[in-house]
Formats: sequence, C-alpha cells, structure tokens
Amino acid sequence: MGFAAERVAALMAAVFVVMTMGPELAAATVYKVGDAAGWTIIGGVDYKQWAATKTFQVGDVVVFEYNPQFHNVMRVTHAMYKSCNVSAPLETHTSGNDTIAITIRGHHFFVCGVPGHCQAGQKVDINVLRHTSAAVAPSPSVPLVIPTPAPAPSGAATRLGGGLALLALLFSVVA
Repeated sequence: MGFAAERVAALMAAVFVVMTMGPELAAATVYKVGDAAGWTIIGGVDYKQWAATKTFQVGDVVVFEYNPQFHNVMRVTHAMYKSCNVSAPLETHTSGNDTIAITIRGHHFFVCGVPGHCQAGQKVDINVLRHTSAAVAPSPSVPLVIPTPAPAPSGAATRLGGGLALLALLFSVVA
C-alpha cells in the first residue's frame, strides 16, 4: 500500500474511533460543586438539592473549589457518607481546586473531612445513572483520558467539544 493509501486508511480508522466514542466525549460536562458558592459550609448550600438538579454521566467532571485552609474533599463509602465517618477515606483532595473525572456509573460520595463540616451538610452524592442513549460506550478495558479544563467563571456547567478535539488531534497525527 502506498503512503497516501496508508494515510487514508489511518484517517478512516480515526474517524471510526471518533464516531463510536465521540458522542460520549462530546457530551461531557464540567460541574462546579455548589455552583457560585463552591464547597463550603457558609451560606447554607444544600448539596443534596444541588446534585438532584443535575444529570451526571460517565465522562463528566466535578470541580470542588474551596479554601484549603478550612476545607478538603474526601471520597468515601456510602456508610461513611451517611455517618460522616472520615477515618478511612478512599481518596483525599486538599488543593482547593480539585478536578475529579467521573469514570464509572453509580454513586460517588464526597464529604469535607474537617470536624463538624460533614454533619453541617458539606457532603454530596454524585449519582451517575445508566446512560439511555444508543451511543456506543468505550470499552472498559481501554483507559479513557478526558481533558479537564478550568471551570467556567460563572460556575455554570460547560459542554466540552471532546469529540471534535479528538478528531482534530487524530487529523494532526495522520497529516
């Protein structure tokens, strides 16, 4: 096969990948937990109500913005979430601007580990429901890396053009 034919074959393979994975990548959303208030105990943010108004999907990104001198983010089990037990968290984040990609369906429980904060309501259940569209999901055996841009200043959810960005990247590799 000649050089031009190899490039066309590679391009067609890239287009196939984007067509099968693109819909989920293009649908990724960045959510700032607590919207404008962020991750805090000040202002009476109801994180349960905040999460109830969102439709989380695999590939979405949640961003926790907070003052790291006063807060943190711990991913915990359901039992730990219910009881505000932070003795053995699954993950701990302390940057003040933590970006967490949602890679699997189900409940993802997060609390603030500072004494009294979880009990005061600084906890959130990010529940990713089964996706009902006909889009083909990526194979679970292939790691999927989703770029996590900075959240929008307004705190609103932002749609990513992941499928188009992936297509542009693939075109640049083939060229």
